[in-house]
Amino acid sequence: MCGGVIYEYAGRQVKAYFPNPEAHLPVKMKRGDASLMVWGRRKEQPGKLPLGGWARLDSIKDGRWQKWQPIPVKIPLTEFMEKDNRGVSHWFELKQGEWIQGLVARNDTEMRVYVVTVSPPMADAIHDRWPRVLSG
Repeated sequence: MCGGVIYEYAGRQVKAYFPNPEAHLPVKMKRGDASLMVWGRRKEQPGKLPLGGWARLDSIKDGRWQKWQPIPVKIPLTEFMEKDNRGVSHWFELKQGEWIQGLVARNDTEMRVYVVTVSPPMADAIHDRWPRVLSG
């Protein structure tokens, strides 16, 4: 489900893991400006936005995110991490021109970014969710 990421921001390489409440993701809005945004919400964090760091594409299409005023964004990463059933981390590199689709959710002044997920592209995947990788 994309539990960790590596990205470039302000001239340095950043590694972030979702369990860390300080985890941020780079976000590119349609206007093209990039900024860092808090990655999802953990149960110990205050707020009203959904718990977790992921949004299923089918739930977005079904309208379950509408109350959070969703904004589609690009999350420009160089790599993302998935763990296997033994808890071993595996890193997946994104190709030039690829990004992960994100969703910015809002509630009053609270804003957080969630990784959009889809069914995994491989039959032997550990999880039933995989980050939605796009290009163009």
